[in-house]
Amino acid sequence: MERKLFIKQMAMIALVPSVFVAACTSDVKEKKDGVVAKTQTYTCPMHPQVIKEEMGTCPICGMDLVPFEKNSNEKALKVDEKRQILANITTVMIGSNHISGSKQLNGRLTVDPQQSSYISSRIAGRIEQLYVRETGVRVKKGQPLYQLYSEQLAALQQEYLMAVAQQKQFPGDKIEQQLVESAKQKLLLYGQSAAQIKALLATQKKNPYVTFFAPEGGVVAEISVTPGQYVAEGGSIMRLEGYGELWVEADVYPNEVGGIKEGQKVKVVIPGWEDQPQEMTISFITPSLLAGTQLTQIRGSIPNPNQQWQPGAQANVFVPTGNQKSAALTLPVDAVIRDGKGMHVWVKKGKDSFEPKRVTTGQENDNQVEITAGLVAGEQVVVTGAYLLYSEYILKKGKNPIDGLKLK
Repeated sequence: MERKLFIKQMAMIALVPSVFVAACTSDVKEKKDGVVAKTQTYTCPMHPQVIKEEMGTCPICGMDLVPFEKNSNEKALKVDEKRQILANITTVMIGSNHISGSKQLNGRLTVDPQQSSYISSRIAGRIEQLYVRETGVRVKKGQPLYQLYSEQLAALQQEYLMAVAQQKQFPGDKIEQQLVESAKQKLLLYGQSAAQIKALLATQKKNPYVTFFAPEGGVVAEISVTPGQYVAEGGSIMRLEGYGELWVEADVYPNEVGGIKEGQKVKVVIPGWEDQPQEMTISFITPSLLAGTQLTQIRGSIPNPNQQWQPGAQANVFVPTGNQKSAALTLPVDAVIRDGKGMHVWVKKGKDSFEPKRVTTGQENDNQVEITAGLVAGEQVVVTGAYLLYSEYILKKGKNPIDGLKLK
């Protein structure tokens, strides 16, 4: 028993130097000349929770890991030329430009009532034929719309034929001429065309079936009758809408109406046709609030070339908010990154280096923003891909790019 205990003690004594040497070796790896070596870590651009101490691929998505420089104080971000092309990073040289502010209002296209035609029966009768039976159909001026059976119209035709025959028996008599002209005017007032009256004289036969034609072209918006239906004089037949011009109605809050006046010029942009902006003159401002809302409306009309726009479509109305400013440093709106800590842009420094710069902005519109501090003319500023640089900086360095930045 004593022999076994002695052997164990000797074995422990032999292991102590080995452990001490291993510890010293480990310290050598961790320290060199008293300086702790920094361990490079890598992470996944798509899954930042993946952190490794060696280069490799992400176990989740398989992407190559990138260096994670959380402790780096360098403000510049390195992006090689190939990655710039893939990320669509483009720059522009900032310079002086003129800028005018504008406010965007939500609007819509509606039918201009002045472009509508209301077709009504000129005389009492029965709808014998209805040549257009569907709404949404486009009709042309002079196109037949319906045929009416009217005994009253047949009686007026007979009256006209008798007046003409009577005039032939007394040529040159002014009274007979007046009777003929009066009978003709009645036919015209009741919807007979000059061609129909001429045909009546040629055939010398009255016809109670009379076809009525479209006085204007347009799209059938409403049909009020059916074949076989009796209609009274003045009864509604159908309504045609013209789309050659359209109204634009835009919603405005009451506190904004003070800066808008009738006769003011504004810009109208139809989504999908941004390359065809229209200039509109405000012709009417609603004096009261819309029912159930806290909004009022402004209205104007725009031409509808080739009738490419339909009522009900969305329209964006841009109302100027002030006078045009003198020349100022301006950038596209998307070039400025805005977050809870302020506003900044990315400036290209060299071939592959990008640095953030804190800026302050002034007046802006839907396309341009004024830079009042932080940049000077001639700097190359990123205009597309700025948000990608912002995200990559946070991913690689673990902090906001404008932390510690001051305006220059």
